[in-house]
Amino acid sequence: MAASMAGVSPLRPLLFLLLAAFACHAADGSTSRYGHGHGLGVNYGRVADDIPSPRRSVQLLRAAGAGSVKIYDANAPVLRALAGTGLTVSIMVPNEIIVDLAASYAAADKWVADNLLPYLPRTLIKYLLVGNEVLSDTSAANTTWPRIVPAMENLHRSLRRRGVSRVKLSTTLAMDALVTGAFPRPPSAAAFRPDIAEAVVRPLLRFIERTNSYYFVDAYPYFAWAGSNGTVPLDYALFRGGDGAIRYVDPGTGLAYTNLLDEMLDAVGAAMSKLGHGGVRLAIAETGWPNAGDYEQIGASVRNAATYNRNLAARFARNPGTPARPGARMPVFVFSLYNEDLKPGPGTERHWGIYYPNGTAVYPIDLAGRRPLWAYPPLPVPENDAPYKGPIWCVLAAHAAQKLNETAVGDALTYACGQGNGTCDAIQPGGACFQPNTGAAHASSAFNSYWQQLRKTGATCYFNNLAEQTIKDPSYGSCKFQSSLG
Repeated sequence: MAASMAGVSPLRPLLFLLLAAFACHAADGSTSRYGHGHGLGVNYGRVADDIPSPRRSVQLLRAAGAGSVKIYDANAPVLRALAGTGLTVSIMVPNEIIVDLAASYAAADKWVADNLLPYLPRTLIKYLLVGNEVLSDTSAANTTWPRIVPAMENLHRSLRRRGVSRVKLSTTLAMDALVTGAFPRPPSAAAFRPDIAEAVVRPLLRFIERTNSYYFVDAYPYFAWAGSNGTVPLDYALFRGGDGAIRYVDPGTGLAYTNLLDEMLDAVGAAMSKLGHGGVRLAIAETGWPNAGDYEQIGASVRNAATYNRNLAARFARNPGTPARPGARMPVFVFSLYNEDLKPGPGTERHWGIYYPNGTAVYPIDLAGRRPLWAYPPLPVPENDAPYKGPIWCVLAAHAAQKLNETAVGDALTYACGQGNGTCDAIQPGGACFQPNTGAAHASSAFNSYWQQLRKTGATCYFNNLAEQTIKDPSYGSCKFQSSLG
């Protein structure tokens, strides 16, 4: 080391130390010239069994450098904890009350009076988002879809009559609002689905344009990449193609793209243009990358999640816009504050957080985008950037076995045994897996049998947080567990 420093100005080491100190200062969430309004926003979900209090959650938001927060309901303790913090707040109106709010101005006005007015102006509520990905739920096509804009109209009228002019209204839509879903290539060819384009999206865009609000999109390059990883490089999805080494040129516009998120955003813009509303501003309601997942879920790792979110923060700190909208500023919300362990579905659903439920960081991050990437500590090398090809089983989760809830396990067993074909034959008296005759042993057999039979039709190894995947064969004696390889 001494030899390598020969001939170097004595100011260089001092400069390095100053830069490192600056980086740590930005990472610990202390006050900076960015203030609280300039870091990325964070989605603050609470579908977990033991997460920090709202007051502690606010401290964690600040420690990560967040500038705003989005919550999935008008939760009173959370809104009180956000009062006086300087963090701007977005609130979601639950999907299930949209029809009532659309049918009655009085109901909409009461909702505003009960859920917004008590917290203004100390809580800086900026956006009111009417519904969460409603247009992804085809069962609501005839009931809720036509009521989204009328509900927004009633809420908007209530806010204005009460003198609340700073709260903007919108709704959040997933990428499946487009014909080609999460990966519409080329972006310039994207269009909204015919079942929603004229009936729902056009009036929605008219409302957004008239009220100077934003089209809020949930845009996840992870899903687009995971479904097309044979053709889309991982670096392109993680914002690591900026040097021009990886790029895609839209043949319709000639615009060059260096990352997948820009493609997705410009695809939404192109679809809006086809309806005559290309000037509507975009906002990102949700984006991020999972820090873990099931064995067969490619690319879900701490390193990739940290890389995506750090690069996202650095990128939007410069307000670059997109190739089709250079320089455009937009609100951006990372998903999510916590790993939410009670969310159903595949493993990635429970692993999007920048914090674990106990409040420790999954990885350090500065959402203001000021900390240089080289100043972060090393991250574990991912082991799943390529598809996993080995056998997988589904068994009772270790945490559930340690503190066995016999009622919950019994309910899960009843469900598993009622599905599939002979799902629980092996654990019946005289069956190959009847012994040991315990709830824990029977649960692993039933969970695995259920999952192996039905996973290709969407079944997951979850069972209300009682099950987990394993790559260690749980078979014993004459009790043989079928694996994912058959």
